[in-house]
Amino acid sequence: QVQLVESGGGLVQAGGSLRLSCAASGRAFSRSAMGWFRQAPGREREFVAHISDSGRSTYYADSVKARFTISRDNAKNTMYLQMNSLKPEDTAVYYCAAQVSQTYTYWGQGTQVTVSS
Repeated sequence: QVQLVESGGGLVQAGGSLRLSCAASGRAFSRSAMGWFRQAPGREREFVAHISDSGRSTYYADSVKARFTISRDNAKNTMYLQMNSLKPEDTAVYYCAAQVSQTYTYWGQGTQVTVSS
């Protein structure tokens, strides 16, 4: 069973930057595609970004494209989300997830990102 732990959230002013990290346990990390999701209060969980097991392929939601960058370091069992030009609407709890087949199966506990206007 894969365990995921997010970190790096916090309070930032609009236009600022944050880098989120997702530390994974288990040697299967390098074989798992990964993703970032977010959920604001009273809203559905929203897809943010996806990265293939090798890191060669990435995919972003239109709302964050050109502002966010997903990456991974398989040697460190860690995935990252670099967030630039943050907007108040980016405020949410951010979750990392690991994919089994085409289904996100394992989830972290989330880290809060708050962007003030």
